[in-house]
Amino acid sequence: MLQLGIVLALLSALAANLGFLYKHRGANEAPVVDARHPIRTGLALWKSRWFAAGMIIGGVGWALHTAAISVAPMSVVQVVLAGGIVLVAVLADRVFGISVGRRQWAGLILTGVGLALLVVAMPAVTNAHATFRVAALAAFEGGLLTVGILLIAGGHHQRGAHMRGPLLGAAAGVLFGVCNVAVKATTGVLAAGGTILTPWVLVAISASILAYYISARSLQEGGAVEVIAITATGANVVGILGGLVVFGDPMANNTVGIVLQTVAFAMVVVAAALLPAPRAASAAPAAA
Repeated sequence: MLQLGIVLALLSALAANLGFLYKHRGANEAPVVDARHPIRTGLALWKSRWFAAGMIIGGVGWALHTAAISVAPMSVVQVVLAGGIVLVAVLADRVFGISVGRRQWAGLILTGVGLALLVVAMPAVTNAHATFRVAALAAFEGGLLTVGILLIAGGHHQRGAHMRGPLLGAAAGVLFGVCNVAVKATTGVLAAGGTILTPWVLVAISASILAYYISARSLQEGGAVEVIAITATGANVVGILGGLVVFGDPMANNTVGIVLQTVAFAMVVVAAALLPAPRAASAAPAAA
């Protein structure tokens, strides 16, 4: 089952990144996302064939991701998805003709390697680890929802205008991660013979709807590669932390493992600083 989970996660990464690139092109053809008119905004996005195709492809990726975390440990799935972040640049450059600078290539590679190291340094796991404590899950999800809302507020603040795309992308990634953790909890409940009618289903639906609009707005505000990579990184980090904090995935318990995980976190932080395009460069097209 572990091998099946890895294959499903790899296919999920490919579909998710391709879907995001389609949605980026479609979102920039649609009117600006307006939270005051969610239905009208949602319909306008779906009228774009690019965005609609991206949503369908992304939906397939989400289904593959759900299948992967139901048969494999969440942390193992996340390391495969982490490596898949580099696919964003390859697809953007080769398929969509989007220029990817050296700085962004460096950021993507650092992100993929950092997230991979973070999980590889953990002790080996062989089961899905879907068991959890309700209090831990509630605290984790509540805390991350707060972080997501703060990132949204930062993206809409005047001082953060030049970083609006990356900030909203990070918020969307956190919310997607919240949804994934809730889905993982639901699969654990079902595996134990419980019912699907749990509070975690409502959390997953609410987080995914909010992430849908925030992600679309982030794609309108920022460059494709930087926003998609930051969104994916946010979801990956939340997934890894969820595996550790909520579902009991083991942490490194030796010096080498602790050092590797510390270096990995540092790599992800540096990568997050490299991914956004320089302010002057990003302002030029807008002025033109």
